[in-house]
Amino acid sequence: MVSRGEVWLVALDPMVGSEIRKTRPCVILSPPELHNHLRTVIVAPMMTGSRPAPFRTPVTFQGKTGLMLLDQIRTVDKDRLVKKAGEVVDETLLAALAALREIFAD
Repeated sequence: MVSRGEVWLVALDPMVGSEIRKTRPCVILSPPELHNHLRTVIVAPMMTGSRPAPFRTPVTFQGKTGLMLLDQIRTVDKDRLVKKAGEVVDETLLAALAALREIFAD
């Protein structure tokens, strides 16, 4: 149903505190070994106009430039996936995965 690197509109509400809200485009980060066997996927929301910060990966999607918010990754049920919107280029996905390795390897 989903593949790593695809962009899906994901219904992120309800939210709490500083979490990302609303239905947003998110990049699927989880590997097929996870999301092919479970009802959940790991996603990173994308936003335009967001403040740059460590571990926010630049992304261009559908002609818009923004950031993939790796500080806001979430595991969501597949029922939250509204519709597929496309996919990010391989270089962007690889940069995000490298940043996640750096975040979690230390």
